[in-house]
Amino acid sequence: MPNAQVFIDRQFVGTAPVTAENVKPGTHQLNVSAEGFDGVARTIEVEAGHRDLTIRFREVQLDARVAVVHKHRMGSCTGTLSATPAGLRYETADKDDSFSAAFADVETFQVDYAEKNLRVKLRKGKQYNFTDPDGNADRLFVFHRDVDKARQRLAKGNAAATP
Repeated sequence: MPNAQVFIDRQFVGTAPVTAENVKPGTHQLNVSAEGFDGVARTIEVEAGHRDLTIRFREVQLDARVAVVHKHRMGSCTGTLSATPAGLRYETADKDDSFSAAFADVETFQVDYAEKNLRVKLRKGKQYNFTDPDGNADRLFVFHRDVDKARQRLAKGNAAATP
């Protein structure tokens, strides 16, 4: 993959496609990362002479949804909170409450198991306190866990994979 960052034994070699010069024969650690994909770490055996390596990446996958209730000061509305590699989206009949935001625009993304809510605050935007329609935090916890894992992997590449 063009523009993948290549490291051998934690030393930056270059951006793919790249030729690693002066790598001594023996066992080495190869790490390769690219935007929007899971990084690859492999142990490789280097022998004298030229050798081509091809690395296959797995795109960061994320397609999570959870039914939620957004609590207002007065009342609430129901909807669906979803996440893809492009970011978070809240869809509800109340169009003033709906939002779509890239992960970089999400300032707070926290689940509070004791309070049974998921807090989302958008940069320069409003804060949302989501609860589960059945009053159970388990689905919010699983949603948060899955989204947070994907966000961390995406942050390593500093960009979301195209959906």
